[in-house]
Order: sequence, then C-alpha cells, then structure tokens
Amino acid sequence: MARPLRIEYPGATYHVTSRGNARQTIYKDDADRHAFLMTLEAVGGRFNWRCHAYCLMGNHFSLP
Repeated sequence: MARPLRIEYPGATYHVTSRGNARQTIYKDDADRHAFLMTLEAVGGRFNWRCHAYCLMGNHFSLP
C-alpha cells in the first residue's frame, strides 16, 4: 500500500528519520558519524534548510 502524499508548504517543519536495513548498524565508527554530520551540513547549505536537532543512534538517525 502506498503512503499518502506529503503536505508541503514553504516554511514547514519536517521530522526525518531513517533506519538501517534489518536494523543493521549504519555507522562504522565516530569518523563515520562525523562524515554524516558534515554531509548534513553541506546539504542544508546547498538547499537552504536548517536542522534544528539531530539524534544519531547505532542503527538509525532522527532529524526532528
């Protein structure tokens, strides 16, 4: 069953989350976590959006 369409509008706030396949670990080490955060910063700058908070767990991340 398909997900319903997301409601999008300028200035909206979104909660983004992603989990590893079969709940597998998605970061090998702290350097991997750092690389993820640097990528997040670069993408935010490129697309002009802000990350208000983040939480990195072993098998998933959350950007509330």
